[in-house]
Amino acid sequence: MTTVRDATFEVLRRTGLTTIFCNPGSTEVSLLTGLPDDLTFTLALHEGSVVGMATGWAIGHDAPALAVLHTTAGLGNAVGAIATARVNRVPLVILVGQQDRRHLALEPFLAGRLAGLAGDYPVHVDQPVRAQDVPGAVAAACHRAVTYRGPALVVVPMDDWAAPYEGETPAAPARLVRAEAAGDVGPLAAMLAGARSPAIVAGAGVRAWEPLVALAERLGCPVWQESFGARAGFPQDHPQYAGVLPADRPRLRAALAGHDVVLAVGAPVFRQYPYAPGPLVEPGTLVALVTDDPEEAHRSPADLACLAAPAAACAALLGLVPARPVTAVPRPRAEALGPPPGGRPLRPAHVLAELAARLPRDVVLVEETPSSRPDLHRLMPARNPLGFVSAAMGGLGFALPAAVGLRMALPDRPVVAVAGDGSALYGVQALWSAAHYRVGALFVVLANGRYAIMDRLADKQGGKAPWPAFDEVNVSGLARALGCEARRIDDHAALTATLDEVIPALRTRPDPLLLDIQVSVDLNFQP
Repeated sequence: MTTVRDATFEVLRRTGLTTIFCNPGSTEVSLLTGLPDDLTFTLALHEGSVVGMATGWAIGHDAPALAVLHTTAGLGNAVGAIATARVNRVPLVILVGQQDRRHLALEPFLAGRLAGLAGDYPVHVDQPVRAQDVPGAVAAACHRAVTYRGPALVVVPMDDWAAPYEGETPAAPARLVRAEAAGDVGPLAAMLAGARSPAIVAGAGVRAWEPLVALAERLGCPVWQESFGARAGFPQDHPQYAGVLPADRPRLRAALAGHDVVLAVGAPVFRQYPYAPGPLVEPGTLVALVTDDPEEAHRSPADLACLAAPAAACAALLGLVPARPVTAVPRPRAEALGPPPGGRPLRPAHVLAELAARLPRDVVLVEETPSSRPDLHRLMPARNPLGFVSAAMGGLGFALPAAVGLRMALPDRPVVAVAGDGSALYGVQALWSAAHYRVGALFVVLANGRYAIMDRLADKQGGKAPWPAFDEVNVSGLARALGCEARRIDDHAALTATLDEVIPALRTRPDPLLLDIQVSVDLNFQP
């Protein structure tokens, strides 16, 4: 059986942390007893000396060094030396022992309150929530120590080392490079050049589309949009656009099956929602990452992470990878949606399809309709870098105020917010600001009188949700009470007539307008 200790030793070998500076205590014995022959133990007689020696070693080798400290007493004794390492900008990885995780809640002898003990001097402090997260935490600490030039701490309970480690996904890249010049993308270029069937995942970190589009066209590969992204990372009407990446591991593996190299650009590897066991990609698939966000690079379980501006890295790769024929991307035909048959209620898809048919290419579209998001992605492709803007954190209350701010910043651009009524209620106060300051955004509220996404999640759990619907809420009435013009729409004819009137004037609207559109609850949502 592979243990957390075994997996951590592999991380130490890969990152060059094979010399251990230490003054051991009982909480470190389970890590240190019976060290493999390729790891060197170096004893110091005080923890200040432990960190001081590691600091000198790191300076001499111009590489991170490893120190192991004993819970509260050891870390407390070493704080002065840790402060020196920080001010000297020396990268250190410091493992701090902790009492057995199984009775930490009882605060046994030698249990330490360790997270803040060294104050602000560490560049990073991690207390992994599971034993199986320790190897990835050590790898990520090494990357952070180098990136931020200082000591990075990982607190490890003594029983974690013997825990099983099978089939885990470490939250850290196997290798991280910093592309300060075009030539530094060489390892990434070599990976792409040797790929049989590459694919790209684009995310909100892609601010300028042109270099990524050119790279995708040179590679001839499909491009996915990251799941739950803050912005579109690639033109979604491009023939190589493949759709939004699924947010659970089984569907993710299926989507990326057949690709031997997957390059994430400006996107994490890979954002998930419901937990499912198993790897992120099929065995044999290499994952690379380009991002200018150090934290994203440090936590992404990629084979190679490149810390660089995405546009610059893509431009540099263009001259280093061979051109390939375009791989056909299968795209489902858009559903033809006419009026609801038999006078049935509007579905969200009816509203989104009619909007999509009328909105200009340069529209700024703000989205906050969780239960209708799949329909929005399918029917309203982003055709400019602000053609999809959303709250990546997942909390509600973003769309209405963000649309007000966007229209203030871009007074010549049409700005539309599409929100569920549950979402709109979290930010409805922004309508007063829109009206008071005459901000001509359009707010489209898909009103079904409930938190539909929460109802579906409760259904998946097989139980009855305890929260009621809120059919009594009148969003258009609230808007008018806040000084914002509003219209309530109940049928398809009124919808199309209103959009035909409103959409052509979006660019020049002097005042805001809210459309309170009554829709049924869709049953096809899958996060």
